Amino acid sequence: MPAHSHTSAPEGEAPPPDPAVVAGRRRAVRLMLYVLVPIGLATLAGLVLLWPDGEQTAAQQAAESFLPPGTTYPEATIASLEPYQCAEATGSAPAQTCATAVMVIGEGVGAGDYVQVDLPAEVVAEGVEVGDELVLNRDPGTDGGDAAYGFYDFPRGTPIVVLALFFTLVVGAVARLRGLLALVGLGFAFVVLLQFMLPALLDGGSPIWVSLVGSSAIMFVVLYLAHGFSARTTTALLGTLFGLGLSAVLGAVAVAAAHLTGSNDENTIQLLQFDPTLDFSGLVLAATVVAGLGILNDVTITQASAVWQLHEAAPTAGWRELFRRGMSIGRDHIASTIYTIVFAYAGAALPLLLIFELYQRPFWIVLTGTEVGEQVVRTLVGGIALVLAVPVTTLIGALVATAATMRTQPPAPEPTEEEREAQRRRERLRALREQAAAAGPGGEPPQRRDPR
Repeated sequence: MPAHSHTSAPEGEAPPPDPAVVAGRRRAVRLMLYVLVPIGLATLAGLVLLWPDGEQTAAQQAAESFLPPGTTYPEATIASLEPYQCAEATGSAPAQTCATAVMVIGEGVGAGDYVQVDLPAEVVAEGVEVGDELVLNRDPGTDGGDAAYGFYDFPRGTPIVVLALFFTLVVGAVARLRGLLALVGLGFAFVVLLQFMLPALLDGGSPIWVSLVGSSAIMFVVLYLAHGFSARTTTALLGTLFGLGLSAVLGAVAVAAAHLTGSNDENTIQLLQFDPTLDFSGLVLAATVVAGLGILNDVTITQASAVWQLHEAAPTAGWRELFRRGMSIGRDHIASTIYTIVFAYAGAALPLLLIFELYQRPFWIVLTGTEVGEQVVRTLVGGIALVLAVPVTTLIGALVATAATMRTQPPAPEPTEEEREAQRRRERLRALREQAAAAGPGGEPPQRRDPR
């Protein structure tokens, strides 16, 4: 019988990967790239065509009248504090106390100068004292006039920096290099958002195309940077792009059908004053697409990883079996993700929900009203795209994983003469055992009935 050659790894080391399996997986990835490469080229073309020209937009020009050029935000220290009553008690509302503060500018133009600033009641209620630091806004004035100072905000740089460093440390300690690369990808996402998407929207670009192009660019870089270039990551990217496209299509239909104008809060009203030509309904759609980025990435990479882990555990399983097992994991993930989406919105909109509770409006009127209805539509559109991305990602992963195995399995060798003879002996032995089992208790075979 011909000998079969086997390559064994040194003791204590993992055996080298099967070159045929590796080649099969590479072929499977190439099949997916036939779809991804055109999408990537279209994304690059969209970035070039939609990239803002850098000139001031109408909204930016209008905003200059609200924010004079040269306005800065220095930190200053309270040198003295003189409280005074700025509102008397009315009914159940207590009296309000404001304060006049003399502050020392600590940085920038006018550092070391003493300035007088009026502090509103909500700032005094926080318990500010002499020696505390506050952020002021400095209006440089015009025609050689004196600069004017006013309270702007509390300084939060130190706690935010400390939390960011601690967050980075925790991510690096637990997720190691992959987690740190995910933070780098997050930085890239903010660059795309701040340098492309927001300026392009202010420049009058199509919200649906700006959001799709920007989101696709983010996903191409973030997924491969954090998870490496592999069939698993490529599977997740295809599922994510499917979810983004579905969010855009469903969002466009839902925004039009629900008559969402996008002008339901103070921020959008202020934008309307700056530039009334902006497409506010389109901004609702763009927000829907961008809001689904993180959760889509989470779900698709989890599903892709699950499918490939299942395939490695059972390499002989067919794509239907892989899909069935992967969807059993995906259903649990969908259930938990739905809770995440809904409660994340409820937490962010808690003050608004409290106001509605005080007004005692009917639940259905609140749910379908402008303020809540926009968020409900956005949540439902994102949820539909999220749920449908799970079976699509699972199916792609199952097909690719099994295609790699089927392409790399060599044809079964022809049995030798000795193997054929052994198979014939096994068949004869099995036939004898069946005859013995059919025999009666005395060892005699059962009597045949007379057909007559």
